Amino acid sequence: MGDVPSRWRGICQEGEKFNRSHCNRKIIGARWYIKGYEAEFGNLSTSDGFEFRSPRDAVGHGTHTASTAAGASIENASFMGLAAGLARGGAPSARLAVYKVCWATGGCSSADLLAAFDDAIFDGVDVLSASLGSPPPLPSYVEDVVSIGSFHAVAKGISVICSAGNSGSYPQTVINSAPWIFTVAASTIDRAFPTAITLGNNQTVVGQALYTGMNTNKFYPLVYGGDIASIDADEDSAGNCDSGTLNDTLARGKMILCFQSRTQRLAITAIRTVMNVKGAGLIFAQFPSKDVSLSSGSPPCVQVDFAIGTYLLTYIGATRNPVVKFNPTKTQVGQQISPEVAFFSSRGPNSLSPSILKPDITAPGVNILASWSPARSPSKSPDTFKIESGTSMSCPHISGIVALLKAIHPTWSPAAIKSALVTTASLKDEYAQSIVAEGAPHKQADPFDYGGGHVDPNKAISPGLIYDIESSDYIRFLCSMGYNNTAISLMAGTKITCQKSTKFIVNLNLPSITIHELKQNMTVSRRVTNVGLVNSVYVARVQAPAGVSVKVKPSVLSFNSTVKKLEFKVIFCSLLRVQGRFSFGNLLWEDGLHVVRIPLVVRTVLDDLYADA
Repeated sequence: MGDVPSRWRGICQEGEKFNRSHCNRKIIGARWYIKGYEAEFGNLSTSDGFEFRSPRDAVGHGTHTASTAAGASIENASFMGLAAGLARGGAPSARLAVYKVCWATGGCSSADLLAAFDDAIFDGVDVLSASLGSPPPLPSYVEDVVSIGSFHAVAKGISVICSAGNSGSYPQTVINSAPWIFTVAASTIDRAFPTAITLGNNQTVVGQALYTGMNTNKFYPLVYGGDIASIDADEDSAGNCDSGTLNDTLARGKMILCFQSRTQRLAITAIRTVMNVKGAGLIFAQFPSKDVSLSSGSPPCVQVDFAIGTYLLTYIGATRNPVVKFNPTKTQVGQQISPEVAFFSSRGPNSLSPSILKPDITAPGVNILASWSPARSPSKSPDTFKIESGTSMSCPHISGIVALLKAIHPTWSPAAIKSALVTTASLKDEYAQSIVAEGAPHKQADPFDYGGGHVDPNKAISPGLIYDIESSDYIRFLCSMGYNNTAISLMAGTKITCQKSTKFIVNLNLPSITIHELKQNMTVSRRVTNVGLVNSVYVARVQAPAGVSVKVKPSVLSFNSTVKKLEFKVIFCSLLRVQGRFSFGNLLWEDGLHVVRIPLVVRTVLDDLYADA
């Protein structure tokens, strides 16, 4: 790589097992923050070897996300031979600066996080990727540290990309919901890891895992967790492999079959339970999901659906000495329909500001292979790559793409870049069918699952029209939220006197329109900027939400050398007297070369819920 840009003001902060020589022309900055952490949580000890008082990553999460965003090409990358191939980040030629604010304990201090935002802005970063956040209830935008830090970054032209959270598939769980943040959901890719389970009767069923262990030809006794409950546990809890529910003696050395339940959803809990009783392995029956990132390690775990789990339970009941063996996992590419929105990916509506659609977009975040910190692997041959899942993994996909777009369009604002990606995102899978969202049950995905859709990077290079937003618009939004002048002034860093108008929230120039309470009719305004051909004519096409009439005025937008920005209005009229129903549609502007699409989300409500009571 060439010399570090002269505008760069970052440093390489030394610390435990990390010095200035670890920075180079790729990693051009590294800082770490602990003063806030220790003031809030107490002294951080590194004597156990699981953390470093330095920028060095001891957990693996930061290495994984950084390499996904900007990692250089690596030949023959794999996780224990699985998912083998060429690995590279989204923007492999980008420089990387690291700001370590979270620690192996899971703790992150608000003061440290704000200090990191401040330093990153001063240093001269172009994109900030933040795979972090806290689950609901969400603090106000003038109190949330990610919201505050990102507000200042965006005001300086720095795009801030954040994860949407991993609390799906429940509604209203999306986090990092400020309109100036680029919030990313997670979706699947077309790579699967089928793992055959051979029964003693020579029948074979197929689950999924990351199993490359020894003794793949050895049969083990198979038992159902509910049949080997400990004395103080009930059969149902043991059948779920809940913590401490299995009898040590009866479980030792056996393959254990357990079922996911409403109270015990997690394979990782079942894995720990089996490990604690020295079981040989786990078969975990669960809602269908593509995520197998937690199925590596010891004891081995193969995930199956409820139908296969029930078949195995029948086999146990009908066989005197039921046995099974796990066959090595295989990597299968191109035979799994994708993308699908991941089960765990947090969903809208936005619980803090329902008129702001979140998440904004979805990107690959399931079973993602990326670099890993060898400090996290205690074995003699530590893992340098690992397969992980989460919106933490999808976030840096967008970060890398944003870096590429910013290189192509250096004058575009963060809002313009977000608009380009949201308005060109795809609603279809690779077979041109509507994207599905994993859940219980699976369903056709909607904007609360994926925002504008699944990212389509190449189309975003030339989006045709963009929905741009200035910092002053975000301040007007904060005023419309009802925050007081003092709080907004503190956040903005300058004295603000609000002219309050709650109508401005729905009129914030986002690449989406969300009306969470449509009583009879409402008019919403938007403004578009032409970034395509100078002389362009766009015609509106509406896919109206069910039960809603939608009209666009004007329905034709004509741009030329003097007219580069135009405003239009969208008039919504409820056709139903239904309380609390969300419906979804799209508004598309088309010029023959571009299709600029924004999602429409409308919830109809009665004028007076109790009028007819």
